[in-house]
Amino acid sequence: MTRFTSSSYQTAIITGGADGLGKALARKLVQQGVFVTLFDLNEAKLQETAANLGELADWHVVDVTQSEQIRTAVDAVQQKRGTIEILVNSAGITGKTNLKSHEVPVEDFDRVLSLNARGTFLCCQTVLPVMLSGSYGRILNIASIAGKEGNAGMVAYSTSKAAVIGMTKAMGKEYAETGITVNALAPAVIQTALVDAMPPAQVSYMTDKIPMKRCGTLEEFAEIAAFIVSPANSFTTGFTFDLSGGRAVY
Repeated sequence: MTRFTSSSYQTAIITGGADGLGKALARKLVQQGVFVTLFDLNEAKLQETAANLGELADWHVVDVTQSEQIRTAVDAVQQKRGTIEILVNSAGITGKTNLKSHEVPVEDFDRVLSLNARGTFLCCQTVLPVMLSGSYGRILNIASIAGKEGNAGMVAYSTSKAAVIGMTKAMGKEYAETGITVNALAPAVIQTALVDAMPPAQVSYMTDKIPMKRCGTLEEFAEIAAFIVSPANSFTTGFTFDLSGGRAVY
């Protein structure tokens, strides 16, 4: 699968990279000369996205809830590239929405927590030793405004993203002296296929709370995310960056 192996470029892994937020950031990083490896379950989308990104892109079919699959893919990236400087945990699902908590199927709650929170942890746990060996790294965990404030009708998603924020704070402190930063980004509503698939009432509930009265764009997401994983972001760690159109001011 790998078509380019020069070690003169930084190497990034982006989970959920075949589409949506991950794809938008991958495009931005490739434009900046970063070699990007996409992890996702959708092989057809992975092939399409990587082909569009060109020679600085590679892909692996990975279920981020499965530690062995992550390990195999990370080992392959390290073997080809030598090191991994950037990890972006963008894979995530909303689960069933527009439901009261007592109506949420337990299996759906477990599925959302497994992918959004456990998957983020497993990917960090696997890539961190690689970064430690190089005394450098940038990890970005995609959280959500729901993790800060809680969205009614989205108890599983809100819980999972609060877990991601707590995880980021702990990891940021743990690796603060190693050259590795661990930060999160908490968007409000970004116009993606994930949002388009949600019930209109749920989307309205979320956008009505945004002072700018609009969704964020994929370009706005990619700009701030690219900065967070850049060498320039060297003195901020354990922090959750805002991308909420004024909804969260803390």
